Amino acid sequence: MARPIARVLTLLELLQSGGTRTVSELAARLDVDERTVRRYAQHLLDLDVPVESVRGRYGGYRLAPGYRMPPLMLSDDEALAVLLGLVAGQRAGLMPSTGVASETAAAKIRRVLPERLGRAMDAVLDSLTYTARPDAPPAPPGPPPGAVLLPLADAVRHHRPVALRYTSADGRRSARTLHPHGLVAHSGKWYVTGTDPAVGADRTFRLDRISEARVLPGSFVPPTGPDPAERVLSGLAAAPYRHEVSLRIQGTAEQIRRRLPADLAALAQLPPGAGGDGEPPLFRAELRVERLDWLPGVLAGLDLPFTIERPAELRTRVAALADLLAQAARSPDPNVP
Repeated sequence: MARPIARVLTLLELLQSGGTRTVSELAARLDVDERTVRRYAQHLLDLDVPVESVRGRYGGYRLAPGYRMPPLMLSDDEALAVLLGLVAGQRAGLMPSTGVASETAAAKIRRVLPERLGRAMDAVLDSLTYTARPDAPPAPPGPPPGAVLLPLADAVRHHRPVALRYTSADGRRSARTLHPHGLVAHSGKWYVTGTDPAVGADRTFRLDRISEARVLPGSFVPPTGPDPAERVLSGLAAAPYRHEVSLRIQGTAEQIRRRLPADLAALAQLPPGAGGDGEPPLFRAELRVERLDWLPGVLAGLDLPFTIERPAELRTRVAALADLLAQAARSPDPNVP
C-alpha cells in the first residue's frame, strides 16, 4: 500500500503553525492512531525535516526553531504531474470522503506557482475532458509530456492553430496543422480533437504519437455541435478496422449502451414503426472491429432481441456459441446422482 503522503504533508503543515502538538491531538486531526503519527514523524525526519520529539506529560512533536519549508519550486512537468494526479484521483473516486481536499490542495499549489506556469496549468484543466465507459470504473490516464500538452491546452483555450509533428499507427510521419477544439483523456490515452483547416474535416490525434506541438499565429472560431469528448468517442467508433458489423437491436439506447459504449458502436434509431406497434424502439448499431471472437459473448450479454445484418461470419460464430450454451444446459450435472 502506498505511503499516505497527503497526511504526512498535513502533519508538516500542522507543525509549521507553531508550538508543540501532542501526539493525541495530531492523531485526532489526521484521523489516525498515535502509532501512525509517530511513523509519519519519522518519515519527515527521513526527508531531513527537523522534527523534534518533546517528552513529558504534555510532550509531542514540534519543528526546530526557525525552520520553514522552502518555497515550492516545481518544473513544468512536475507541476503538471501533481495537478493532473489530483484531478485524476478525484475523477476516479480515489480521494477521501472530504471531496474538497483535492480542490484545496490544487488551489494551494496553484497559488505558489509562477504566474506563467499557473496560467498554463489553468489552460490544461479548463480544456481537459475525461470519459468513462458506463460498465467500467474510470482509469486515470498517464499524462503526456508537458512539451506537447501545455501548448495544445493553450491553443484550445485561446482558439489558436497549432503545428504538429505526428507519427501514425503504421509508423508514417507527417506535419499537420490543426484548429484544436479540446483535449480528452479516455481509457488511459490522451487525444486532441479539432479541424484540419486544409480540408475542413474533423481530426483526432493521440498525444503519445505527437513529437512536437507549436502554437501558430492567428485564431479561429470554435465550432458548435458535439463537445470534444463526443467527437473523440464517435471518431473511435468509426475508425477503420478489419470487420464492419451492423446489428439491429430492440431496446432503449441506455440498455444498449451498457454493453456497446459510444467508443465501440455508433447508434442510430430506426424510424417509428420499424419495430412494430407497441414494441420497444429499434436501433441500428454499427461497429468496426479487428476481431469477431469476443462479440458473440457481448451480444449474448445484451439480453435484448437483435438481428445480425452483417457480416455472415458473425452469424456463424453466434450460432456456434448458442449451440455450445444449449449443449451445456442439456448436459447432466456429474455431481448429481
